[in-house]
Amino acid sequence: MSTNTPRPPFDPELEAALTVLGEQLPVTMTIDMVPMMRQASSEWSSEDLEREGLTSRDVTVPGYEGHDMVMSVIQRKDHDGIGPGIFHTHGGGMVSGDRFSALSQTIPWVLEHDAVLVTVDYRLAPEHPDPYPVEDCYAGLVWTAEHAAELDIDPERLVIAGQSAGGGIAAGVALLARDRGGPALAAQALFYPMLDDRDQTVSSAQIDGVGLWDRGSNRMGWTALLGDRRGTDDVSIYAAPARATDLSGLPPAFIDCGSAEVFRDEDVAYASELWRAGVQAELHVWPGGFHGFELIAPHSGLAQEMARARNAWAKRIFA
Repeated sequence: MSTNTPRPPFDPELEAALTVLGEQLPVTMTIDMVPMMRQASSEWSSEDLEREGLTSRDVTVPGYEGHDMVMSVIQRKDHDGIGPGIFHTHGGGMVSGDRFSALSQTIPWVLEHDAVLVTVDYRLAPEHPDPYPVEDCYAGLVWTAEHAAELDIDPERLVIAGQSAGGGIAAGVALLARDRGGPALAAQALFYPMLDDRDQTVSSAQIDGVGLWDRGSNRMGWTALLGDRRGTDDVSIYAAPARATDLSGLPPAFIDCGSAEVFRDEDVAYASELWRAGVQAELHVWPGGFHGFELIAPHSGLAQEMARARNAWAKRIFA
């Protein structure tokens, strides 16, 4: 049942796409649906990358506690010399997705700036709860930085980028990198990041039984990650970066979200906390946007505006 809490309306063009999606998927994801979520095909395949003029190779690296972990290194076929690096952490509510999910957000940066993208298959909850996801990704970032020369990555232009759960993980990895003395990051791109397990914001109440990734889905994802610790004081800032009280010393951030999604208020608050700590942050709240709308309706006007803003930010960071 949809919430009675008033909410910003969906963009009409996006609402039409959401209506079609609603005929195929339930609004609220439950833990028993995780196997179905994992069976969904990735947005990108090796054939797709080939058509874009890209190459991909897999590397097996040590993750958290030495566990073997697969990452893919993606670059242009005509890649030439040292360039920017992108370390990518995929979304999927902490319970699904893989290293090829939502690459459409960062592939344009590879193509335009001759960047090298390293994307990681971290272990998923509930089988591997916190701290496995964020620690796997931190281990992957450490490996990437240590092998920057052979990857043709300029270590001074290495950014971390993630969406949704991966955006929250990216923020957590940036905090870990700060607190552990490296690796150095030039910037962090947090696309509608999942930052706060406490379920107390206005936007959480507004997006309940409506949209994509609603309040119930969000509770499921956080419970899978944290178990009985969800919403208690026993949650680290690396698992839920919204809990951090000191954001000083972090790299510049790009944060975006929709005005009609669960993560809106925690994302806006995180940008505000970055500013309060003296950190540069660029924030976009797209009017009428539901969670992940640009992946569902990439040709919509709002999705194209979102892509332009992200790409303009990347151009400034990589310059």
